[in-house]
Amino acid sequence: MRQKYSNVKRLKNCEETLSLQQKKLTMNTGENSEEFYSKLKSRLSDTSLWPSAYLFKFIVPSANEKIVAIQDIFDNTGAVIDTKKSRNGNYTSVSVNVRMKDPEAVIEKYKEVSVVEGVISL
Repeated sequence: MRQKYSNVKRLKNCEETLSLQQKKLTMNTGENSEEFYSKLKSRLSDTSLWPSAYLFKFIVPSANEKIVAIQDIFDNTGAVIDTKKSRNGNYTSVSVNVRMKDPEAVIEKYKEVSVVEGVISL
């Protein structure tokens, strides 16, 4: 009985994760992207003094070319990039800590990364 409950709980967590991923993908693509970026710019302007260190976080399928594509986008920026594979190795978390000039530069990087297939921006 305990095993069955555990499997149901795991399935529910997977469904919630998928729903969250779909919402985040919708923010990066589609009709609301400009509205999303406008709100992000406003929040960044209100909460930080620029230039400022900024932590980007992305989840990508663990294909090496996708990770390299993100690393290339931040090449020559002085970024510190950390990667960590998921437990089963299907996905990789990419954290990029970099000093950014202003909120517009942050948004530009998000837009550049959004062309990497399968990327989820957190």
